[in-house]
Amino acid sequence: MYKTPNQHRRGLIMAKYDVTPTGVERTFAANEFIVSKTDTKGRLLYINKTFMEIADYTEGELHNQPHSIIRHPDMPRGVFKLLWDRIESGKEIFAYVMNMTKFGDHYWVIAHVTPSYDAKGKHCGYHSNRRVPSKSALNVIKPIYKEMLSIEASSRKDGPSDSVAYLQSLLDEKGVSYDEFIFGL
Repeated sequence: MYKTPNQHRRGLIMAKYDVTPTGVERTFAANEFIVSKTDTKGRLLYINKTFMEIADYTEGELHNQPHSIIRHPDMPRGVFKLLWDRIESGKEIFAYVMNMTKFGDHYWVIAHVTPSYDAKGKHCGYHSNRRVPSKSALNVIKPIYKEMLSIEASSRKDGPSDSVAYLQSLLDEKGVSYDEFIFGL
């Protein structure tokens, strides 16, 4: 049985939810966006209606919880390492992510995550918009993520870094940057 993390990567304690992945894929309309805003530690401050509907959570259940509450166990940790490295350095990122609903179903998104700044220019959190990804893009991403998960299984400590190195080696072979690869899918 998978349990969503009871401790966020920044050390914040959150409620524990027991969730078993069902293998059932859900989707949302191509013209809809999932939107969320977090503080600098990744705690949810704003969740739109589409987010709540697809994830099966209420606003009260999500507010002030780590965004990782919807993390699916089949997502490579290396993808989140890459994501956090980019956004903490002030850069945006686009990434394919499989999330998990409150009841264990899953849904894929193409996420655009950006740092947010207050009126004085101080970094105050993150903003993310997510859309339904194309099937052709997922046909490319899924085998890469499967290999990344396999790499991560060999080492809890070094797995995420090793899986990012694997991804980088694929990009080097193709002669493209991460962004070029993602935008080309």
